[in-house]
Amino acid sequence: MLIRRIFAFLIDAVVAFLFSLLPIVGWLMGFLYMLLRDGLTEKGSPGKKLIDLQVTTNNGGRVTFRESIHRNIIFAFPVLLSIIPIVGSILAGLFGLVIYVMELLAINNDPNGRRNGDRWADTIVKEIPSYY
Repeated sequence: MLIRRIFAFLIDAVVAFLFSLLPIVGWLMGFLYMLLRDGLTEKGSPGKKLIDLQVTTNNGGRVTFRESIHRNIIFAFPVLLSIIPIVGSILAGLFGLVIYVMELLAINNDPNGRRNGDRWADTIVKEIPSYY
């Protein structure tokens, strides 16, 4: 499931990037999308929906925007660093790399495949059957 989660994240990152191409408000829209994405649909983010994954609360409920922010706030920090002229992009890249590695290790080492953001928000990502 780790590979599927990575692909779902990449789909969402592409959507956020496309938002960021819009003049003036695009960066903010992409940033907010990445924070709120898991509360947008019943299954979670559009990336998860396309990859047949679902994020729920630990008791099986739908993820709210608050829980989505808790899950994804850790990914917001590098984006905020990118605002700093010249060195911001470098710092954001390095800090982001550390965060992604930490989260992947957390998923890999947790018996339920939960990353730090899942523990903070009390959520879990599950595979769902696809109906064709």
